[in-house]
Amino acid sequence: MIFSKTLKSLAGSTALALTALGVATPAFAVEELTVGYFLEWPMPFLAAKADGKYAEALGMPVNWVSFDTGTAMSAAMASGDVQFSISQGVPPFVVATSSGQALQMLDVAVSYSENDNCVVAAALEIDKDSADELAGKKVAVPLGTAAHYAFLKQMEHFGVDVASLEVIDMAPTDGAAALAQGSVDFACGWGGGLSRMKDHGNVLLTGAEKEEIGILVFDVTAAPSDFVVENEDIVTKFLAVTAEANAMWNADQPADMLTKIASESGMDEDATLASISTFDFPSVEEQLSDAWFGGTVQAYMKGVADVFVEAGSIPSALESYDDTVSTGPLAAIQ
Repeated sequence: MIFSKTLKSLAGSTALALTALGVATPAFAVEELTVGYFLEWPMPFLAAKADGKYAEALGMPVNWVSFDTGTAMSAAMASGDVQFSISQGVPPFVVATSSGQALQMLDVAVSYSENDNCVVAAALEIDKDSADELAGKKVAVPLGTAAHYAFLKQMEHFGVDVASLEVIDMAPTDGAAALAQGSVDFACGWGGGLSRMKDHGNVLLTGAEKEEIGILVFDVTAAPSDFVVENEDIVTKFLAVTAEANAMWNADQPADMLTKIASESGMDEDATLASISTFDFPSVEEQLSDAWFGGTVQAYMKGVADVFVEAGSIPSALESYDDTVSTGPLAAIQ
């Protein structure tokens, strides 16, 4: 298998980003916060961002910085540049914590089985019934992300040997451009990148079909462990603003919220509505249930880690990921 960046170098770069492996992230002097998020990834919290509700609730300035991948979010949290990452994929979170980075998973930001997928170039005329023809093809995949995990699981499902593929590490926007130019045969990604990929090809499996074979797709809010331990009140207030925005959107999808979400995500309103309509934002009560943080998420992370170990992404998995989840601040909202 050919990589533009090998899977092992991915784990290595994550390790280099840590302050020290196995050592907790340095304590933060909390005078202001910096939050990482994704553009072209429309979510209700963006309306609260636009209204300044986070800064109001926390009583301090809140800065926002956009990222292309969840792995970049991990590096920013390791360096202390970012205190919260909203909508970090589970796989990059697992890669970081498995490598020794002290992070805590705080909430389920979004579930989106339909908004993370692999798209095969239309000219190849390959679908789920002929997926074995992908062997030997070139694919763009953002390594260490949810899309990477789903790619590995889909190839396993279709019996395609990943070692036969030329795998190129590309962010979804770049993968979409490469697919459009014919530089790759298929590409995997999410959000606006995935939407543009679909203009030039077809998905192999629907969201429901992926769930049937055990591919869950959801993102989380993450933060450095020391920051969470030392600032639980701040963390709770932050999560409460997000939860309130989610509840408002889930209630009736207000038009004024859609306008703000579209503007903050860098999309037009039609594209925003099309994208966010494929998202699910679980309530606080749902997140604390057995379906999520009651055990399902922790077990799922272990499964993701084991797949990445087998693929060579990380040298080893943790025995358990229970200690990487902090439900105290979320429970305090109730």
